[in-house]
Amino acid sequence: MANNRLLNILTFITLLCCSIVSGAGLFYSSAGQAYEFINQHGDAVMIYGTGMYKNDSYFKAPILRGTDCTMLFIACPLLALALLQNMRTTTPRTKLFLTSMLGCFLYYATSQATGVQYNALHLLYILLFSASLFGTITGISVTKQAFNNIKLSNTFPYNGMYIFLILTGIALIVAWLPDIVNAMLHKRALYLIENYTTEITYVLDMGIIAPLCFAIIYLLRMRQPTGYILADAILTLCSIIGVMIPTQTVFQYYEGITIPLPALITKVAIFCLLAIFAVYLKTRLLKAIK
Repeated sequence: MANNRLLNILTFITLLCCSIVSGAGLFYSSAGQAYEFINQHGDAVMIYGTGMYKNDSYFKAPILRGTDCTMLFIACPLLALALLQNMRTTTPRTKLFLTSMLGCFLYYATSQATGVQYNALHLLYILLFSASLFGTITGISVTKQAFNNIKLSNTFPYNGMYIFLILTGIALIVAWLPDIVNAMLHKRALYLIENYTTEITYVLDMGIIAPLCFAIIYLLRMRQPTGYILADAILTLCSIIGVMIPTQTVFQYYEGITIPLPALITKVAIFCLLAIFAVYLKTRLLKAIK
């Protein structure tokens, strides 16, 4: 009971911080305009010059605002719903829903805290990261205890889940690895490194999410409770990203940034298809919980 109360408190802090952070990133405006900047590699970079992301690049700022839009209008209401359900009635399903949503917020918080140029929200980024991190850890612990007392029905499509995890792990590598390899072969910086020191999305997707997909396959084959929890977290994250990436693309298009067709296929269409698959599997997982 104490752990569940702690989970609810951390969730509330996460929800409050994200609402402020994403709302400010999306709606705050300031005087200024785009300008050119020479980065540490000697390349000319256009800086956004206005709003909360005035110090970020002209290419990345619309992506950040599209992300904020998705978090504010899609993820935050879902997290609020998960919190209310878990406060009213504590069941394995409510714990699983809440934990998986917190995992999405942890991904967002990590990206904001480490991948955005310093701005006035920096302390809130840190608080959001801390609350979502410890909330996710607490959620996994609480949900794992609940899963020890239940069984999944035989209707859950394990083979479909395995295929999804394999495709997701490969897709994340295929989407980002060529950018790094191309830069290394030409002995130059990443094409879109711009005014940043690294690309945090590459680190998260190829360093954590992709390997996690293959680790989950092993856990599911062993029928470990942690495998189901992490699987649902990946399914939820992929579902949110399936909405987030098109939204980011719309914000970029509004700013006059056109995305080449190959990039639209590898970095947008594939993830949208995976999101549809993820929603289906998440529904089957929840129905399979006895």
